[in-house]
Amino acid sequence: MTNLHPAPLSAEAFAPFGDVLDATGDFRLINDGMCKRHHDRAQMEFGSDGRAGISVFNATPRALPYAFDLVERHPEGSQAFIPMSQHPFLVIVAEDHGGTPGKPLVFMTNGAQGINLHRGTWHGVLTPLAAPGLFAAVDRIGQTPNLEEYRYPQSWTVIGG
Repeated sequence: MTNLHPAPLSAEAFAPFGDVLDATGDFRLINDGMCKRHHDRAQMEFGSDGRAGISVFNATPRALPYAFDLVERHPEGSQAFIPMSQHPFLVIVAEDHGGTPGKPLVFMTNGAQGINLHRGTWHGVLTPLAAPGLFAAVDRIGQTPNLEEYRYPQSWTVIGG
């Protein structure tokens, strides 16, 4: 088993894998000046078959230390997760090395961040650290398969920061 330490999620560090969805940076005021719109935070990518869909995920919370060996990717579309509560969650990603994932990187959200995973990015399963584990998910809905899974030969363990 190999230990991993989560890093704080930032747009710069996460850029190779996707987009950070948060209310920082440029905005424009809407709703009679009562709402800041942080516009077009992520571009959804879909293959030739499919459309954008919104689903609700209810994931079982995990605790640190957290051991895992399973990662997955979606070759036909990007996938966004927007928490429906303000609790941190883990984001596990890995670079692609010729069709298999490399060493995982782990990020910890601040409770007010969502993510959009680029199309084909290896990532861990949804990993909330507190209940409820409710997330809105925006991803590809289509007739053709869009899931590849990979199990590492050994487990990785995420330990506290």
